Amino acid sequence: MFTGIIETLGTVKEIQKEQDNLHITINSTIANELKIDQSVAHNGICLTVVAIEENDYTVTAIQETINKTNINSWKKDDLINLERAMKLGDRLDGHIVQGHVDQTGTCIDIQETNGSWLFTFEYDSQLNNITIEKGSITVNGTSLTVVNSKRNEFSVALIPYTYEHTNFKTFTKGTKVNLEFDVLGKYVKRIQELNQN
Repeated sequence: MFTGIIETLGTVKEIQKEQDNLHITINSTIANELKIDQSVAHNGICLTVVAIEENDYTVTAIQETINKTNINSWKKDDLINLERAMKLGDRLDGHIVQGHVDQTGTCIDIQETNGSWLFTFEYDSQLNNITIEKGSITVNGTSLTVVNSKRNEFSVALIPYTYEHTNFKTFTKGTKVNLEFDVLGKYVKRIQELNQN
């Protein structure tokens, strides 16, 4: 379980393919605090630490993860948003985030607006995920509030702190991102579907 409050950034150091899996080595200031088998969200993807060496650690992504996320587009030196799983009893500063990416989206517009930034994303609405105005959304693991909710797109506004301390500062039009929709909204959508049948 995560909160969507990004703890730090990591840098992709190496990517190795082994059969259908990807082994990704990340350089990060939190590497020496991690443990083998620990869950860490990487751009919103919950991955398990399998090896640690000084300031580097390695995680493995299986084919299901590769298919549903933007992890296949990662390359050496990319900045990755990192968050360790929350501790029981911690404050929930963001919202309930599972680290299970629902689908990817694409950045279609970036506007700087007097000290803040407005990012707009488009996604495939045929996968039945929804946003609501002022609801929660996780973009590359970052808990944000939806504005301008539409059937297949939405926007989020970032304060300077979030912009500087996440990989949003590297986004351009066309950047592919991981989206995790609000878990409560997913349950409501599913109940509604079952009631229609």
